[in-house]
Amino acid sequence: MTHTSVRSRIIRRGTGITERSSLSVTDMFVDVVLPCLDEAEALPWILGRIPSGFRPIVVDNGSVDGSARIARSLGAVVVQEPRRGFGAACQRGLSVADADVVCFCDCDASLDPEQLPRVAGPVLGGEADLVLGCRRPVAPGVWPLPSRLANRELARRIRRRTGMQVRDLGPMRAGRREDLLALRLVDRRSGYPLEMLVRAADAGWRVDEVEVDYLPRVGRSKVTGTVRGFWQAVRDMNAVLAR
Repeated sequence: MTHTSVRSRIIRRGTGITERSSLSVTDMFVDVVLPCLDEAEALPWILGRIPSGFRPIVVDNGSVDGSARIARSLGAVVVQEPRRGFGAACQRGLSVADADVVCFCDCDASLDPEQLPRVAGPVLGGEADLVLGCRRPVAPGVWPLPSRLANRELARRIRRRTGMQVRDLGPMRAGRREDLLALRLVDRRSGYPLEMLVRAADAGWRVDEVEVDYLPRVGRSKVTGTVRGFWQAVRDMNAVLAR
């Protein structure tokens, strides 16, 4: 797949990020993996904001609300992953993607797909191997204090484990498909994003962060929205950091 031009430069000043980018494409050049479990309400907004040149791959992880049908009707590629788990859905999407660069994005409307070029740009431009979207809440209450403190502690442990000065695990991210597959990730639940980052660090990848807006999600979180989901995520991530 070809594109006519890719230019992106991320300049960091303190906690702010200035972006200068120009992306023009003649063919599809980035795949976007969207793990999906009962996101019928959010899908129209999500898919309606996918940028030109980015192909949405919705991975249905056992939805019972018609998510797959809605995604298909809106023009997305839809694949099924019967094994329940966030990591299982992400890996399934990665395995069916065929673009050189692949993005990942939550499907609950908490992240704006229009900002995908901001995350993919440094990878497309050869400036980074993995880019994480560092979440920036758009309004008070979007990111509840307990979740924000838990993320801050996780980022601290990641810095200690990897030496990388990351601030957020970054649910919106981008990397090169072949390189991501070569990491041979094994977690199929909530530890998947963390395992990707840890293995990338161990492999000597250039990892960068760019800020992205963090919006009020649609519906209840499958992780922080339930006690069981929260503690399962904690166990999964602890297991990854202990390896």
